[in-house]
Amino acid sequence: VTQECHVQNAAREYAKLYAAEAETLEGFGEVPEIIPIFLIHRPANKIPYATVEEELVGEFVKYSVRDGKEVNFLRRDSEAGQKCCTFQHWVYEKTSGNLLVTDLQGVGMKLTDVGIATLAKGYKGFKGNCSFSFIEQFRALHQCNEYCEMLGLKSLRTTHQKQRKATSTKSKNLPNSSTVKKMVPKKAREHRDFISSEH
Repeated sequence: VTQECHVQNAAREYAKLYAAEAETLEGFGEVPEIIPIFLIHRPANKIPYATVEEELVGEFVKYSVRDGKEVNFLRRDSEAGQKCCTFQHWVYEKTSGNLLVTDLQGVGMKLTDVGIATLAKGYKGFKGNCSFSFIEQFRALHQCNEYCEMLGLKSLRTTHQKQRKATSTKSKNLPNSSTVKKMVPKKAREHRDFISSEH
């Protein structure tokens, strides 16, 4: 429960910085907000700790399902979905690829129950609650949109494609490349520990 508060409120601080930068841009419009979550202690209760947050009323949408590997049309086509993807890209760039906010979901521009992925060693003393493989997958799969361009974020796709092109060119020059067996790595097991909390 403590980790859930720690992660969501840390992501909220990044969202505030993102909003401060985005709101100065003409035509950017409303910016997604991560709502605060509070930890309360109830010593007389069987479950002495619980989390409390604002109730979100309306259609609950998962804009960024984990690392974005699953296709979500509302994520791709809606304004909130696109701005969530841009927020992920912005955080990724600001932290030099060491941290990614994941599981962006909520009602409209109000988000909750988010996750954070960091490299194994963490980032500036902070460790996330999602697998660091999400960062690699985000870098490979993210497609920039108009909001990424407005913020002047660097395209991750061109860097990734250049790396792939260099690798494929190398493999063509190998002798007897047709007899070389292709090694397919096992899919990295995705993991996130969810701690149940009473709302």
